[in-house]
Amino acid sequence: MDLQLAGKTALVTGATAGIGLAIARTLAREGVSVTLTGRDPAKLQAAVAEIIAGAPDAQLATVVADLASAEGAATVIAAQPDTDILVNNLGYYEAKAFADISDDDWMRMLEVNVLSGVRLSRHYFPRMLERNWGRVIFMSSEVGAFTSPDMVHYGVSKSAQLAVSRGMAELTQGTGVTVNSVLPSATRSDGIVDYLRQTAPRPGMTDAQIEAHFFQTYRPSSLIARMIEADEIAAMVALLASPLGAASNGAAVRVEGGTYRSIL
Repeated sequence: MDLQLAGKTALVTGATAGIGLAIARTLAREGVSVTLTGRDPAKLQAAVAEIIAGAPDAQLATVVADLASAEGAATVIAAQPDTDILVNNLGYYEAKAFADISDDDWMRMLEVNVLSGVRLSRHYFPRMLERNWGRVIFMSSEVGAFTSPDMVHYGVSKSAQLAVSRGMAELTQGTGVTVNSVLPSATRSDGIVDYLRQTAPRPGMTDAQIEAHFFQTYRPSSLIARMIEADEIAAMVALLASPLGAASNGAAVRVEGGTYRSIL
């Protein structure tokens, strides 16, 4: 399917690994000129090399910046004043008992997961409205819809993204701009694999056994009963970013393997 994305520009935050890298790679293969952001120059260059290995004609740029700060947002905006597609992917998660989540933990979580996207959207979104075309996509999570008790601050940050996304979408009425959120579930990455290894119930378990235990114990409602691949998330993002996805606006799009038991 031709997603009609050739010639568009995109900015993908937190794009050096995992879902962010998969999104950048997928958009680049569709002919989008993609700017990747990250804090580590070496990781950015490695991400670029990986994308070019599969798409030699990819048009890529990088910006080194810490988007957990206003200064980082300003650096990105100065490097790329406009974009057709903004993917607010930057984020992190951590498991922590509620009573142990300090004020600093709360502020760091909101700064990285929420304000990073708010600051960039505040700049690019009005310009999209002026041009009458654009896409803003927030990478939320299944826990944005139901807060996990072992990571309440993370759940709050992901719920906040849903609220920001829907509120912005209300401002697009009658335009060619859309704002949506994507809600993945547990997605395969080096980080989550390492995390699951640390929480394995007994030593000597294979990665496959650890993954099966995770879904049996912590995600028994998952209909696919496996980790989602980052490219599967990226495919949905590419559709939402394309002209073919114009009818989805203000939506919280679930790509979570049926984990969340709801018909809405």
